[in-house]
Amino acid sequence: MTQSPYTQVVSRKRKWTPVAVQRGKLVDGSEEPIYRALALRTLELPVSEFLKQGLEKELPQTPGVVEALKSNIQDEERHDQALEYVVAAHGTDPKSEAEGRHILKAWLDAPEHPILKAAILERSVFFVLLPFYRFNGDIGIRTTAADISRDEQTHVAIHSMVCSELGLKSTSSLNRLRRATVGWVMDSLGTSDNKYLDKDFWLSQSDSLYERGKAPGLSDTQRARMPAFFEAANTDLPQYG
Repeated sequence: MTQSPYTQVVSRKRKWTPVAVQRGKLVDGSEEPIYRALALRTLELPVSEFLKQGLEKELPQTPGVVEALKSNIQDEERHDQALEYVVAAHGTDPKSEAEGRHILKAWLDAPEHPILKAAILERSVFFVLLPFYRFNGDIGIRTTAADISRDEQTHVAIHSMVCSELGLKSTSSLNRLRRATVGWVMDSLGTSDNKYLDKDFWLSQSDSLYERGKAPGLSDTQRARMPAFFEAANTDLPQYG
């Protein structure tokens, strides 16, 4: 029997279990953006809530859509747990945490369809923050970001299909909120010869992801250095299956 497009995407997922990580060294100059990005971990569970709200609304009749959204909700709860392990190792910045709560409220208060909000957040905010972690974080952060990224690839595919089938389009207000969110995270960065520490580079990648669904400047993500098992403590390695 032919699988539905939603079932096909879900079948690509790989199960993993978050584990505690150890604190390592961040790339010099990336500390404030990383703490700001961590302050936005609170958006993981709201994305889960957006999806739950979406389940209560009219959905496409395509088989597998409900199961796909429920699977993504479970993933978001796992992402929240994984990022809390990172926070347990690195701590938080109180000012960033307070400002992050204001950004969270702005996304919660936005009137657009909840699955559209989830799709925009994942495609053009999370897919900027996760590569930033991978290029500038320590071993534990890089590993966590890689695992979350694999899930988010399937989420973006599923939520984009739902939006397409429902005829949902982004709005200028969501676009402004998306750009303001990324701009806040990267605000302490200036111009740098290291593009991964350059504010305009990250804003342009978010713009590209929002407008075209791809970020050519992040092609190195596919080859971004990940920790070899022999150089990582057991507590920093994900558990699969």
